[in-house]
Amino acid sequence: MHKIQANASGTRSIDVSDKHLDTIHRYQLLSHLVDSNGIVDEGVVDRLKLNVRSLLSGAGGQDKDLLDLCLDVVYNNNMKATALSHLMTLYAQWKEEQTPESDAQTEVRADAEAE
Repeated sequence: MHKIQANASGTRSIDVSDKHLDTIHRYQLLSHLVDSNGIVDEGVVDRLKLNVRSLLSGAGGQDKDLLDLCLDVVYNNNMKATALSHLMTLYAQWKEEQTPESDAQTEVRADAEAE
């Protein structure tokens, strides 16, 4: 379980699990979310919420992991621009940690298929 800081003073936080990060990865919720200026503001938070709402109204509405992500993180009362910025940083770190494992698994499968 990870904790992200939700405000500038550090008095509020949001708990984010690896399952939440995996759901973000599966639905690519953070890709192409921020404009070219790189600034995370309340408009970006609103855009994320609209994207998730759209997924929920479609086929993703049956996905319990996506619903959990919404309840625990995206629609959390503390989710503001600061929290989203920290979530994006956490996601980038988590994704880097996941990449070597998946590359190693790919190499093992390739070696097994070669034999």
